[in-house]
Amino acid sequence: MIDRKILEEHNLTLDEYEKIVELIGKEPNITELGIFSLMWSEHCSYKSSKVHLRHLPVKGKNVIQGPGENAGIIDIGDGLAAVFKIESHNHPSFIEPYQGAATGVGGILRDIFTMGARPIVLQDSLRFGPLSSAKNKSVMEGVVAGISGYGNSIGIPTVGGDVYFNDCYSLNPLVNVFALGIVKKDRVFYAKAEGIGNLVLYVGAKTGRDGIHGATMASAEFGKDLEHKRPNVQVGDPFMEKLLLEACLEVMAKDLIVGIQDMGAAGLTCSTTEMASKSGTGIEIDLDRVPQREEGMTPYEMMLSESQERMLIVAKKDKVKEVQEIFSNWDLDAVIIGQVTEGERLKVEFGGKTVVDIPVNAVIDLCPVYERESKIPSYLESATQLEPLPQPENFNQAFLKLLSSPTIAEKEWVRRQYDHMVQVNTAFLPGADASVIRIKDTNKALAVTLDGSSLYTYLDPKTGGKIAVAEACRNLACVGARPIGVTNCLNFGNPEKPEIMWQFQETIHGIAEGCRAFDIPVTGGNVSFYNDTEGISIHPTPVLGIVGMVDDVKLITGPGFKEEGNILILLGENKDELGASEYVKTIHQKEKGIPPQIDLEEEKRIQEFCLEIISLELIESAHDVSEGGLATCLAESSFLSREKTGLNANLRDEIRADAVLFGETQSRIVITSKGQNHQKILDLAKDRKVKAAVIGKTGGERIIISHGDKKLIDVPVDEALKAWRNAIPEIFAIK
Repeated sequence: MIDRKILEEHNLTLDEYEKIVELIGKEPNITELGIFSLMWSEHCSYKSSKVHLRHLPVKGKNVIQGPGENAGIIDIGDGLAAVFKIESHNHPSFIEPYQGAATGVGGILRDIFTMGARPIVLQDSLRFGPLSSAKNKSVMEGVVAGISGYGNSIGIPTVGGDVYFNDCYSLNPLVNVFALGIVKKDRVFYAKAEGIGNLVLYVGAKTGRDGIHGATMASAEFGKDLEHKRPNVQVGDPFMEKLLLEACLEVMAKDLIVGIQDMGAAGLTCSTTEMASKSGTGIEIDLDRVPQREEGMTPYEMMLSESQERMLIVAKKDKVKEVQEIFSNWDLDAVIIGQVTEGERLKVEFGGKTVVDIPVNAVIDLCPVYERESKIPSYLESATQLEPLPQPENFNQAFLKLLSSPTIAEKEWVRRQYDHMVQVNTAFLPGADASVIRIKDTNKALAVTLDGSSLYTYLDPKTGGKIAVAEACRNLACVGARPIGVTNCLNFGNPEKPEIMWQFQETIHGIAEGCRAFDIPVTGGNVSFYNDTEGISIHPTPVLGIVGMVDDVKLITGPGFKEEGNILILLGENKDELGASEYVKTIHQKEKGIPPQIDLEEEKRIQEFCLEIISLELIESAHDVSEGGLATCLAESSFLSREKTGLNANLRDEIRADAVLFGETQSRIVITSKGQNHQKILDLAKDRKVKAAVIGKTGGERIIISHGDKKLIDVPVDEALKAWRNAIPEIFAIK
């Protein structure tokens, strides 16, 4: 019987080991055990999430490829398709921030171009602990440098994303990376190993010992001792990736290959088994032929290595020479290491001996699926109770403090490290509600946004899931885009804890409800469990990447005021909702209360109305109300205007003043219009059953916001802008 310590090292239970023995009809050797430990890990198998992910809508009239491939694909017309996905690289980014984040970028890009698409955009969603901690600052610096170092070097623009801060991420930062590419819809390639006798080629970088057991590491909690896990972090080379990208796209364009798969999580193990499984075939490979950069590597190490910038290709025998010539021209290895076989088995040779002989379906299809226990967390009863709060004695001070909180403050320090104009497709500079990328040779554009509130989801998971969808779609509506597809990155704690499992399943139900309301399919994504360190779980953090279509790029709308004298109009209504807000957290130091609620039907009406008035060219700007509430939204619109135009607003809602200014009630958008258009907008809103009210005008050099007869905020734009713009640079002592 196998030593239990070895099972623990491989994150396998005794029951799982016994099932492996039953499925393969023998005791596995150490290499075979390693293969199962990777492919049956939570990261690769989704064994704790599958039963819940089935609730997500995955079909739609424009879906070319849904979950199950390297990335999802949506038909965008004109014979083109958008290929997109989001992935996490959380654990590696805590252990080794630069390489963890850099290889997260490299991995998601390979997911895109392995489908035949040229990547045109990157975004990232980052979560860190408070920057008052030197460790958190160091992690953030490393992560941002890793993302920029890889993305800038390979020449893919990083055009947006979000950055949030909370104590719960101090021991477990989140690094979620989104990528999108464009492909001709009749030129999509898949991870398949079809054609008995076709040859299997290893292409790209050589195999080393970096990344061994990376997927297993991502499927376990962390303890205090992290140093021994450093070898599990891969090392990336963006220049090698650029060569690999161009070589792969060239052999695809010339129709020289049958199938292709990235050697991502689980390396050679995942690429061989997944390609064979999808084709109902087997694969035989000889590890002696695998290019290696280190001496004395064992079969275990080669099969489990997650060295970067590698792909597995299946090609017909008469095409292999041409494939090899193309890779040689790009100075890359392209070595025949095996062939496609009958029998649906993975066979691996090394030193003239068979070191692996297992059925493919046992690895891919027969992993145990768990319906884990769930229960309502005990913290909810007290955490949702928000005692009466005193109103600020000085609203100007509260306003400036909120603008300078790291979550709300300008992220220019981060963005300026990214090249966002390479490829010259970027229609908006970072800072708009959504990024907009032109589709070459058309008048169309794609808009992309990442969204998700962890605190909302912590206090009300189902509502948090719905709001994540609604707010992302609202961001798209503000630039004039209609949502067409979604990918999700679901970051949670240990699923073996019933309270974490309850958070997860409730969040899934909320996301599913939101996606159905907006009729958008989930085309794939990533579940990242075990985001726990020293027993402390992160807040549940669903991050949604939603892609929208802009039919005419000339009509896109930004958040900044265009000129003085424009009319300020609020779509939606203010409500007395302060729970779970950035205001309560920053000003009152509490993470409590009931999050704002959402009516998805009302939300959809408001978004449809916003899209309509943009298409009719009735408005000058649009910006959604989110973190920090209406006052922050108005201020940001001033900051993002070319002339830093001020405003004078009067809010007459009969609710407490801080709720009007800083509450985060959903389904609200601030728009501006020229004087001759505002009545048309109000009349049309009434016809569409959308609440709309004039709340003021743009102009001047001050931000003035009154509540009825009382002026609450009156500060110079320059002073507010300084608080918003300088918060993070000052923390990092950047001049």
